[in-house]
Amino acid sequence: MWATRLTTAHSCAGRAIGSPARQVNRCNAVPFLRNTRRLLSQDAWPLERRQIMDDVSINNTTYKKDSWFNIPDNVFHMTTHRLHLRKDHPVAITRQIIESVFPAPTFKYHNNFDPVVTTHQNFDSLGFPPDHPGRMKTDTFYINKDTLLRTHTSAHQADVFRANESDGYLISADVYRRDEIDRSHYPVFHQMEGARSWDRAKVANGDVASAVWADILKLPSPKVKVKDPHPTYSDRNPLQAKHHSEAEATAIAAHLKRSLENMVVELFSRARAAALKADPDFVDEPLKVRWVEAYFPFTSPSWEMEVLYNGGWLEVLGCGIVQQDIYINAGVPSQLGWAFGLGLERLAMLLFNIKDIRVFWSQDRRILGQFKGVSEDLSTLKRYVPVSKHPYSRKDLSFWLPPIPEAAAGEQKGDVYAGVPKEIASIVHEVVGEVAEEVKKVDDFVHPTTGKRSHCYSITYRSFERTLSSEEANKLHDRVRWAVEERLGVELR
Repeated sequence: MWATRLTTAHSCAGRAIGSPARQVNRCNAVPFLRNTRRLLSQDAWPLERRQIMDDVSINNTTYKKDSWFNIPDNVFHMTTHRLHLRKDHPVAITRQIIESVFPAPTFKYHNNFDPVVTTHQNFDSLGFPPDHPGRMKTDTFYINKDTLLRTHTSAHQADVFRANESDGYLISADVYRRDEIDRSHYPVFHQMEGARSWDRAKVANGDVASAVWADILKLPSPKVKVKDPHPTYSDRNPLQAKHHSEAEATAIAAHLKRSLENMVVELFSRARAAALKADPDFVDEPLKVRWVEAYFPFTSPSWEMEVLYNGGWLEVLGCGIVQQDIYINAGVPSQLGWAFGLGLERLAMLLFNIKDIRVFWSQDRRILGQFKGVSEDLSTLKRYVPVSKHPYSRKDLSFWLPPIPEAAAGEQKGDVYAGVPKEIASIVHEVVGEVAEEVKKVDDFVHPTTGKRSHCYSITYRSFERTLSSEEANKLHDRVRWAVEERLGVELR
């Protein structure tokens, strides 16, 4: 999980996601990308049509469900979309640009890994502690206790190291997290994972540091102002002294940072060119990069890269020197190197000047047509022009939370209601899909006399297609209220 950001069981029988014919069989599930009129005309509630069954099928593989299962139908449907491979899609175009900075054959591209992984792949192989919050059902979509939809591309890191097919690799894939809903967050998004390794058994005299510095001389010198005030390693950002020499860590860190600085220069140069096409008088601030010390379970030392954007520093990726235990456990103990991870949507939003992450999932031809031909000729890239923006409708959802049994409250650490906001966001997204623009908790109140606790959420509804009438918005909100009441057992206010 390179990004800093980082239920009730339900399913359908015979679900077949990602078959060769690209068909999706669901028991009356509400399609994720739906026409707003169709959504509003449905009489039945999507959540009350489910049949609880034992099996679920994704990409022609059948998995057994258990009490951990918490994946809604719309998220299942999205496992077939793979936007990073769709020709002329902004996410795929962004992937292409980054891949051009990390050329073959040094780097091998892995873009077709299955989204279903084991808890060992997603957490254990990367050194996540057993109590890490990312393991919780409120954060992760589980099929069963041991199987889930990957939360990051790092889930494949150890397997790729073990295969040992190239000195470097890039993995691009769809990843899944139970998250809030707003203009920059979505339960499905796309990441890229990259790594570069050197082998003590293959370089001259086992001198990895000299080999890395020789490779650095082959890299272009990025034309960017860089602020890097911290030493390569420190007590807060430690060297893996048991496995790496100071010279090795310093060289690998330098190669990592120069490689990623070149990548950012490539992306922002193309973004600037697109902005000038849209406005010949466009004046951009000089690109500036800074490195910030960070922590990730699978690298040390670790950093985040930030760029100066619209007057503020924006995090664009996380990276670091790979924990040597990952190489050792993968059966390649003589190798060492760096790795990074980034969100493709975040960079695509900067590249195309897209303000709302829901745009990436739109099927509107007015949107998709703007990127036609760019995959074949990246020089034709231009900024996204928003289609007509319809007014929003904002509704409040207030309820009393159910009491927590004393035994359960005693077992759980921290706020026992901490996972409720993500539950609300998940339910809203399942019921109304992309019509939900934002779900935000606006009040958390404890009654002074009864001790009962209530939450209030502000939900913004907006359709890409047309203006929602008050009656239509009320109907959508009623569905959300019903679903929240039924699923969470709350008392609506």
